[in-house]
Amino acid sequence: MDTAEEADICRVCRSEGTPDKPLYHPCVCTGSIKFIHQECLVQWLKHSRKEYCELCKHRFAFTPIYSPDMPSRLPIQDICAGLLTSVGTAIRYWFHYTLVAFAWLGVVPLTACRIYKCLFTGSVSSLLTLPLDMLSTENLLADCLQGCFVVTCTLCAFISLVWLREQIVHGGAPQWLEQHQPPPPNAAGQANEAQAAGQGAADEPPAAQPAPADPPAQNEAEPEPPDVPPDQGDDPELEEEEGAAAEDADPNNGAQDDMNWNALEWDRAAEELTWERMLGLDGSLVFLEHVFWVVSLNTLFILVFAFCPYHIGHFSVVGLGFEEYVQASHFEGLITTIVGYILLAMTLILCHGLAALVRFQRSRRLLGVCYIVVKVSLLVVVEIGVFPLICGWWLDICSLEMFDASLKDRELSFKSAPGTTMFLHWLVGMVYVFYFASFILLLREVLRPGVLWFLRNLNDPDFNPVQEMIHLPIYRHLRRFILSVVVFGSIVLLMLWLPIRLIKLLLPTFLPYNVMLYSDAPVSELSLELLLLQVVLPALLEQGHTRQWLKGLVRAWTVSAGYLLDLHSYLLGEQEDNDANQPVNNNNNNNPPHGHQNNNNNPAPAVGEGLHAAHQAILQQGGPVGFQPYHRPLRFPLRIVLLIAFMCITLLVASLVCLTLPVFTGRWLMSFWTGNSKIHELYTAACGLYVCWLSIRGVTVLLAWMPQGRTVIMRKVQEWTLMILKTLVVALLVAGVIPLLLGLLFELVIVAPLRVPLDQTPLFYPWQDWALGVLHAKIIAAITLMGPQWWLKTVIEQVYANGIRNIDLQFIIRKLAAPVISVLLLSLCVPYVIAAGVVPAVGVTPEMEILMQRRIYPFLLMVVSLIGILSFQIRQFKRLYEHIKNDKYLVGQRLVNYERKAGRGSSVPPPNPVTE
Repeated sequence: MDTAEEADICRVCRSEGTPDKPLYHPCVCTGSIKFIHQECLVQWLKHSRKEYCELCKHRFAFTPIYSPDMPSRLPIQDICAGLLTSVGTAIRYWFHYTLVAFAWLGVVPLTACRIYKCLFTGSVSSLLTLPLDMLSTENLLADCLQGCFVVTCTLCAFISLVWLREQIVHGGAPQWLEQHQPPPPNAAGQANEAQAAGQGAADEPPAAQPAPADPPAQNEAEPEPPDVPPDQGDDPELEEEEGAAAEDADPNNGAQDDMNWNALEWDRAAEELTWERMLGLDGSLVFLEHVFWVVSLNTLFILVFAFCPYHIGHFSVVGLGFEEYVQASHFEGLITTIVGYILLAMTLILCHGLAALVRFQRSRRLLGVCYIVVKVSLLVVVEIGVFPLICGWWLDICSLEMFDASLKDRELSFKSAPGTTMFLHWLVGMVYVFYFASFILLLREVLRPGVLWFLRNLNDPDFNPVQEMIHLPIYRHLRRFILSVVVFGSIVLLMLWLPIRLIKLLLPTFLPYNVMLYSDAPVSELSLELLLLQVVLPALLEQGHTRQWLKGLVRAWTVSAGYLLDLHSYLLGEQEDNDANQPVNNNNNNNPPHGHQNNNNNPAPAVGEGLHAAHQAILQQGGPVGFQPYHRPLRFPLRIVLLIAFMCITLLVASLVCLTLPVFTGRWLMSFWTGNSKIHELYTAACGLYVCWLSIRGVTVLLAWMPQGRTVIMRKVQEWTLMILKTLVVALLVAGVIPLLLGLLFELVIVAPLRVPLDQTPLFYPWQDWALGVLHAKIIAAITLMGPQWWLKTVIEQVYANGIRNIDLQFIIRKLAAPVISVLLLSLCVPYVIAAGVVPAVGVTPEMEILMQRRIYPFLLMVVSLIGILSFQIRQFKRLYEHIKNDKYLVGQRLVNYERKAGRGSSVPPPNPVTE
């Protein structure tokens, strides 16, 4: 019994070893999981798809077992046969992948482009000559590039339609679409306004907050219908149960079920379809069918979503006599297509009304769904395209005096390059909208919930802009758009146009900003641009303190303004005081809470019950609590007006400081370096901003140290001084010497042989070489971090993990700086010594000496590249040799035991523990 208890067993099958199936110990694990059968391990490795032990991370080793008749060296004919087989396999794969690339990168975009051109030519002859145009070889590259854009647009349209279908299925269709009677005459969704407002529309939260709210919210609150629960439409299972019950009650409801968009089970059809199979990367020819369907889909989408709307808009524009104005906009096609979509939406809603009158339920629903698709598409164009474009142009117009420009200059630039001009203005507008939204999110973290009731909360989980586009009527979106334009435009006037006027009045010589490039500048524009993009801005933007400082400033301003105007409760709330002074369920408290004034002498529990009901209603909707009570002081409207005036003055002063202080500081600092030469203001502003950031950072650190006493401050100063000295040494080596050597080597290997003839002497500019070296060093570091694990990647990851505070100077110099600098110095010095010392001693001609000096660096690069290619080919040949030998003579594998003392495995199986 003792022998049986102490017998070793397999950790997988829990069986003992036998002479046919011995036990092995292939890894570091000990105890009851030490031994395993080879068959069990092989099965487990196939299942887990790993080659190492999941517990001790030791890689399992197998020794091959070859046939006894295997020769010591493979015959030449076996090697040639294996080589031919590998070459044949490579040729077959090359042919297949070439066919795949030709189909997806040639046939699909080319057919899309030429079908697009054929449809928009507008002549019958183009349709008749379409097959010949498909085979034409003219403008192949341009047509392929344009076709790629067309295919991308059609695929995006298709994906957007599928996604919009999911939104309608899961979020519910509008109420006017679900009704069996026609919608009210005030059109297209007004009946659903109360319900949509109750679903948590972010710009009008009072509809979702029946509890006491801010005074402006009480005037525009839209109550929910009493029969509709707060979470109606949000539960798909509840909708399915209600639909089944309605179907049982009304047998004539089948017409609506026919149009519920669930006729096709797309998920089941896509179970076996993978990207490799769809694109043809699995080696099969099934992708040819997919190519045919993609070409057909492109043609259908071009016809439906581009051709028809464009010609509808074209006929309308010509009929109304606006053709000249549309042509003058330089975007005739886009504007005409948008006009066509607007007319198409109007036509669809009229047809929907007619179908509802004559009780054609299927046609009514189909027309309504088509109207929703067109409506959402137009709203997306307005929200993402038109609004940022308006913001970008308004920013440009308000900042013309800052750059000494005029509207005439902008008009000339628009006429010369309309597409580029519009894109740049749209990009500027998008950046402005993004940072404005980020600032609003920061304000929501500081202010009391409910203060910003008139702005949409992007962090609200109930906020779904697509659902709002589907449910809310057009006039509500138009009102939002006009309000947003007014708000954003007013902020631009306050923070850009007015500060520029004040700067020109107070500092006449400060403006305009210099954005012109001068060729006689001592520092090239390329070098400064690389310095800015690769050194200054990343070091500034990657710091996490900037947002915390901004949040602290906002909180300090809010506290100051709140106590100055007696609006502290309104701006920040009184939750801290309530938690400290009032129990949550204190029913004996007869004093009114810190909410609105209790003028009706009602007891506090009534208000508390109302707040509790509102809280429960909000929790049922799944959204965050959007209301907190506050104390409303006397003359509240006057105080709000004073608060807005104080806020405008603060924004104006902040804008003045941001427009003047960094640029003034940067100009003053760069004047010591460049003298009176004018520098691009982008670089002066970046330099000044970075210096200001460092100054503020130093002041905040000193203020944080002051309460700790002089001894702690001195110790901190010593630590920071030592850390700064270490950082400077590391920066000198890693960001100074290494980029300089790397840029100089790149100049000698690539730039000088290509640009400088042999009869001229190359000139080297260390500053430009260093700037280019910084760019090359960042690229090499990024590639190294993305590549396989080796010593340089390990060292860089360790240095990055330590950070500046835990910087290890010895480790960086010994493991990173010294090896890299040694390699670069050897790469620079060895060729120079050979060309300038060894070659002249041989006694060659001066022309040969110059040739050797100028061409030895690219020659050695070519030699190193050839050595690398040869070593790679040798490794590949060894792998092929082993593959051929294993295919012909390998009969099995034997698991290798782990031996602790020997440090390597032994292929001899252990004795049977049962018989030992």
